[in-house]
Amino acid sequence: MPAPSPLPRYLYKILPSAPPSTLPPRLPLSDLDRKDGYIHLSTSEQVASTADKWFDTFSELWLLKIKYAVLAAGTDGDGVVQADKKAEIRWEEVGRGCFAHFYGGDLGSGNVSEVLKVEKNGTWADSLSLEW
Repeated sequence: MPAPSPLPRYLYKILPSAPPSTLPPRLPLSDLDRKDGYIHLSTSEQVASTADKWFDTFSELWLLKIKYAVLAAGTDGDGVVQADKKAEIRWEEVGRGCFAHFYGGDLGSGNVSEVLKVEKNGTWADSLSLEW
């Protein structure tokens, strides 16, 4: 499935709890990411519907904001592009749209640009204003 056009400037990883205050070079994978073999990511337009589907009962979420270009270059969580095992983004069709999946890499201090705490006020769509 092709990537959206134009490409997003940022991708987001939704976390149900706060990551460490100082991000390590490699964050642990969620059970779902480990099971599926890739890291689930969302564009700014997908975060609210994903949060409504999977995190509806939560009153706050944490988002890892990641520059698309950094992940597209294959940058791993430690900030290094591995020549022999390049991490990559694949855009794949999932029941309700085309989502970014990060294969072969981790998220961490070397590729996450910001951590955002979001408190739910009404719906997640009401609570979120994210950069594309």
